[in-house]
Amino acid sequence: MTKPIENTSGERILELVEKQRSFFAGGTSRDVKWRIGELKAFKNGLKKWEKPLCEALWADLHKSYEEAYMTEIGLVYSEIGEAIRKTSAWARRKRRPTPPAGMPSSSYIVREPLGCTLIVSPWNYPVQLLLNPLVGCISAGCTAILKPSPYVPQVSKVLESFIADTFPEEYIAVVQGNRVVNGELFKHRYDLVFLTGSPSLGRIAMEAQSKYLTPMVLELGGKSPCIVDKDAKLKLAARRIAWGKCLNSGQTCIAPDYLFLHEDIKDAFIEAFRQELERLYPEGTEASGKYVHIVKESAFDRLESYLKDGKVAVGGRYDKSRLWMEPTLLLDVAADAPVMQEEIFGPIFPVMTFRERKEVVDFVNGREKPLAFYYFGNEADAWDIIGRTSSGGACINDTIMHIANSHIPFGGVGNSGMGSYHSERSFLAFSHERAVVSTPSWLDLPFRYMPYKWFSLIKKLL
Repeated sequence: MTKPIENTSGERILELVEKQRSFFAGGTSRDVKWRIGELKAFKNGLKKWEKPLCEALWADLHKSYEEAYMTEIGLVYSEIGEAIRKTSAWARRKRRPTPPAGMPSSSYIVREPLGCTLIVSPWNYPVQLLLNPLVGCISAGCTAILKPSPYVPQVSKVLESFIADTFPEEYIAVVQGNRVVNGELFKHRYDLVFLTGSPSLGRIAMEAQSKYLTPMVLELGGKSPCIVDKDAKLKLAARRIAWGKCLNSGQTCIAPDYLFLHEDIKDAFIEAFRQELERLYPEGTEASGKYVHIVKESAFDRLESYLKDGKVAVGGRYDKSRLWMEPTLLLDVAADAPVMQEEIFGPIFPVMTFRERKEVVDFVNGREKPLAFYYFGNEADAWDIIGRTSSGGACINDTIMHIANSHIPFGGVGNSGMGSYHSERSFLAFSHERAVVSTPSWLDLPFRYMPYKWFSLIKKLL
């Protein structure tokens, strides 16, 4: 049995906060060439620790090497590589136009590091969701205290060893533990808190940091709807939806949470979904080395309780001793059933039906804004329904894939989060854009000074 994570003491947390404040004040991390060197060290460290990280992901989550690389390690490599290539350009002073009333001044935006930061990550993608924000942190020139999840103890221990082996603790350090440690961390002042987790944890962090007016990036979650309209290509839709739901066994913040099927295609889609599951897992998920298990018993018990909220149409089998639960479609689910109240975070798929798209729009808009929104059908209809709803991100005729494109922002809205990141947006999340106006001393125009003799000219210039 895996030894549980030990809590980092409050004294140790205070020591790290003070060390990092002192290090940042010294100005070392403001040097762009130095940052690029640290990004290269980060990449080399990830190469060194890739195998132990993947082994730990298997031990904690039964996550295969292929899925670990595709959804965790590979995404971090990609972010680091882009940051190495582009940090110099991102950090460069940007000249901006000056209006006539400001002449002959020059105007600039200077991107400066926010300072000392805290990055808190969850257990479901414990490598990616800790290390991807760290890329932006290093690129922008900040320091970071990293807090991984205690629910994946093997991964968290390897992450701690990786970070300690790669960076000095006065620059980047890992603290470990449960909610008590979260409380200790949130007592201290940071220049940014970057948190990925549940809306409830986001509220706790915001409340604790409100006395400092700390800026925050919150990547939370919610019940992301998946709509399959009557003109969708059912076989393709079923394949992409089954893949999106089975990825990490549904323990994904942007997993399709519940299905809205048009009445005309309900039965055909259910059969197509069953067939696509068999294609994804020819030997079944129970024997598959490519199917992730549930993270812990309490999560399993919660998921098992949802099975009574509807009629099982596909799947429904499970083995608590192995924390395995197969992908399951639930029919005849009431809108007020427990499975429809909170984010499922597992391989259960409640199914509802609709006749008119307005029913879907009203249902989605009557609940908290989700992190993701998925629509399968005609693209023009997709843009129509997207235009009448709100979500952090969305896919048309696909699931999950918006997170894989670093050229578009990833983030939530409303209850599903605030702020966004990936690529340059990660750099900006850890930066302050400072406005600077440089005015020459060789010319001093009189129109701005009292008693405003040039006021009529000023009105024309403004």
